[in-house]
Order: sequence, then structure tokens, then C-alpha cells
Amino acid sequence: MWEKKEFKDTRSPEPSTPRSSYDSAPRAGGSEATLVNVGPSIFIKGELSGDEDLTIEGRVEGRIELKNHNLTIGPKGKINAEVHANAVTIKGDVTGNIFAKERVEIADSGRLTGDITSPRIVISDGAHFRGSVDMNKDKDSPSEKRDRAHSQGAGAGSYAPGVGEPAGAFKGAMSAKQ
Repeated sequence: MWEKKEFKDTRSPEPSTPRSSYDSAPRAGGSEATLVNVGPSIFIKGELSGDEDLTIEGRVEGRIELKNHNLTIGPKGKINAEVHANAVTIKGDVTGNIFAKERVEIADSGRLTGDITSPRIVISDGAHFRGSVDMNKDKDSPSEKRDRAHSQGAGAGSYAPGVGEPAGAFKGAMSAKQ
């Protein structure tokens, strides 16, 4: 009684736009770098590690490990973590120690409560910083120095100078706001 008619879509397919959480951006030298964004509604508790540059606008508690990549804490980002990265830019709030191979930058909207270990630091006018700075050119973090000292025979009870201690180049609070 009823005939089933097949429907044929004659429209041309629309180009699809990928909806991913990362963007590819060309880097110097022609290679592409992947930039990952953690949005403002995201909360991560635990260890965050990766092999990509990362921008955080949400909340992270725990540890962030991006050894050879850059980390940006956006203006809405709130971090309570130990951070290990190539370079760190702080535009939001960070509580915790930062270990950067190249540099740490605290923007005018940035707030850091914790120690910095990095060969270069930039603190913008208006930024807030409370902690100490170790600008040792040695690329190892205190935990890496401790591990190396233990593997070379400096076990429990022995003293390895400089291992796990801040250099004392700067201690205290600093605020550039007027």
C-alpha cells in the first residue's frame, strides 16, 4: 500500500571545520607546534604532563611537567602546582615553585607566590611576586640535582652543597603596583 521512497541528498557537502582543543601554528624553522588550551571551566587535579605548548585558563592543582615546552597561565588561570617547563608566562594566579629552563615572565596582571628557578626572569610593572629567585645557569631543578647526587653516591646523611637549596639571590616579597 505504501511505497518506501529513498531520499537522495543532492546538496554539495559542506567543508567541515575541526573542533579540537588545539591549534597548529608554524614555528620558526617551518615545523608546526601544537598549542593546547585548557579552558576556564576546566579543573585538573593531579599530574599534568605533555609534549606540547600549553595555555591554561582554568584551574590546576598538583604538578605540571612540560620539560621542553612552554606554559602560559592566562589571565583567568589559577594554578596551585609545582611547574617544570621550558618557559613560563604568568598572566593569572600561581601558587607554587616554578622551574624553567629558559625563562619565567610575570605579566602586569600576573601573581606568583612561590620560588623561581630559571636563568632569566621578567617581572612587569604591576606584577605581584612573593618568593625567592635562583638564577643559576645550571639547567637541573633541585629534584634533578638531588636524584643525580643520590645516583653518584651522595646518599642519606651526606651533604651535597647547593642540592635542594635556594641560591638566596633574592628572598622576600615584591610588588610593582603603586
